[in-house]
Amino acid sequence: MVSPLPLVEHKNIEDQVEALEEDGYVYFPGVLGVDETVELKECIDKTPAIKDNWDSYSTPEGLVYGNFQGGGFYLKHIKCAFNRDPVFFKQIDRSPMIELAETIHGEDCHIIGSTAWVTGEGRPDQHLHADWVPLPMDEEIRNDKRLKISPFATTAMFYLDDVYEELGPTKMIPGSHKSGRQPGDETTWHGKEPQSILCKAGDVVMFRSEIWHRGSASTVPQNRYLLQVFYSNRMVTQKFPPYPHGFKLNQSILAGATSRQRRLIGDHRQGPYD
Repeated sequence: MVSPLPLVEHKNIEDQVEALEEDGYVYFPGVLGVDETVELKECIDKTPAIKDNWDSYSTPEGLVYGNFQGGGFYLKHIKCAFNRDPVFFKQIDRSPMIELAETIHGEDCHIIGSTAWVTGEGRPDQHLHADWVPLPMDEEIRNDKRLKISPFATTAMFYLDDVYEELGPTKMIPGSHKSGRQPGDETTWHGKEPQSILCKAGDVVMFRSEIWHRGSASTVPQNRYLLQVFYSNRMVTQKFPPYPHGFKLNQSILAGATSRQRRLIGDHRQGPYD
């Protein structure tokens, strides 16, 4: 039987930090209003995937370009979405996620990427994985109460649809970030199976990079829309393809940026490695 992921709102920043440490994720209900979710979905629809930007695009007939699961279903995955349209850009410092990001990653933190993502019917199950385990270690050491590892990277996942099981929800295993490793071929952790994020349009789930999770199969004729913003410590390199020097900041978007937004996309104080 499919089990939903427990979604409990923590309004206090200290409780949010604790949830990231204990559960590996934090739930923020109702961040976006109805008009905002519609605006973001329309923006994703009108923004073309660009092969040279390392975007991915596939149709039910097959993969057009990119690296997402071989095609056979509709998919558009736009990298550096913040640089493509002001509608995306204004989400990079959205409250209350930005306050949590600055608390755990430091006041000089930045985004390391941002994606707009739509998938259609036929998307298959992904394998269980962690996005990044920066400090692999024995699980017994990882769970020593004297050791507290702040997240090196986090993902804020903005859900733009009411998510139900047939739509292909993200699934994750609470606490699995404490494994200290990637899951390999495993499908459970300590007997715990991945649980489905069944949330409402406008909700956000923010999780640390080490938690075990996967996308799941979509079996209904409806597209699922997501916006993702990736945060990290200032010292973690930003992931703005194409590499090595093909990325260019959109000057029209930059012109309207606040000082916080400029810092989030790389306008930092000079440091020891600059």
